[in-house]
Amino acid sequence: MTPPRAAPHAPIQHYENFPVASWLCPPRLRAPVAAIYHFARTADDIADEGTAPAAQRLADLAAYRADLAAVAAGRAPSPRWLPVFTPLAAQMQAFRLPEPLLADLLSAFEQDVRKTHAGATYADWPELLDYCRRSANPVGRLLLHLYGVRGEQALAESDHVCTALQLINFWQDLSVDIPRGRYYLPLAECAAHGVTITDPDLDFPALHQYQDATNLIAACARHARASMQKGSEIVHRVPGRAGWELRAVVQGGLRVLGQVEALGATALRQRPALRKRDALPVFWRMLLM
Repeated sequence: MTPPRAAPHAPIQHYENFPVASWLCPPRLRAPVAAIYHFARTADDIADEGTAPAAQRLADLAAYRADLAAVAAGRAPSPRWLPVFTPLAAQMQAFRLPEPLLADLLSAFEQDVRKTHAGATYADWPELLDYCRRSANPVGRLLLHLYGVRGEQALAESDHVCTALQLINFWQDLSVDIPRGRYYLPLAECAAHGVTITDPDLDFPALHQYQDATNLIAACARHARASMQKGSEIVHRVPGRAGWELRAVVQGGLRVLGQVEALGATALRQRPALRKRDALPVFWRMLLM
């Protein structure tokens, strides 16, 4: 296939806690970062937005996966998502982006659809962390690939940070996900804090009534914080502007996590988010890393 010229992306309009292809990102990497972002964002929307039934979402994700396989093999994608796959194909060729990492993201989105449709839960931390391995860790590995950062230690640190960010997102979005039938609080952790879940569709929405809910959320937050601490040295391995952007990502995530911890059980009804007033504390903590 003749390499397609990258089509310009529409501006990123989704709310994000953390910078995406911001001015801190090296200019030569903004196009591949944006292409990866739009690939993942579109797949997430297929899995999560609108009113399509689960079977249709899975069929669409399968078609999306087929387009990924096509461009990875040098073939033309279908016309359906050309604004996504035209620039992605160009960046995959230019930077040799690994297809398996992108495919892992689709695996996680497919799992979300199946779990939500079935009202299913996560039994324990290993099951939830396996989801994070596919839903979040590939993004960090793709970025390290772009930045030319190699080595098992760097990959492990990146995985810890990305897993932490995914967990923080879960605990930040409890008030949004639970009403939509997405249950990320591990059942074993619930049971360890005196919260028994027998019917997720009934018990998770009523979770704020339990006195132990604050302790449960605090334990989940500690797990995320510990993961972030294990990986935080990665900010010193990524050079230049990208390293500063990564510092912003880490400190922005920890700032949100602190808000979750402060809210306790109230996080089940109120979604914390970064505000302008958080910029200065995040900046100072970036400097101290």
